Amino acid sequence: MSSESLHENAEILGAQVVDTHRAIVSLMEELEAVDWYNQRAKATADPTLQAILEHNRDEEKEHAAMVLEWLRRNDSKLAEHLRTFLFTDGPITEIEAEMVQGEDGGDAGESSTSTADGSLGIGSLRGTGVPK
Repeated sequence: MSSESLHENAEILGAQVVDTHRAIVSLMEELEAVDWYNQRAKATADPTLQAILEHNRDEEKEHAAMVLEWLRRNDSKLAEHLRTFLFTDGPITEIEAEMVQGEDGGDAGESSTSTADGSLGIGSLRGTGVPK
């Protein structure tokens, strides 16, 4: 593990914080690799090399998704935010504003982020743990 990027002593932080750090660093590395492969694929004029680089890029996306899922399962606040913002439609920046307005008793009305039943598609956050 790259302990140089820890800001505090690993022994003080504990295993869970260090493992979360490992996952975050891994996610950052996977996304950086996606960017590198994408740039290289777009820059090459060789179609065979382009196909290989695009394949490798997409493998890195799979790796990033797996690490993100581990983080979601191990960080309830991150899980809450992912439930709020992922797989929605409409303007991303309006989702939180609509939720806050709804919590304040205002009528958020029908939005482009709503599902057919009028919810934001994230389910009830009351009394639920992190989904597995």
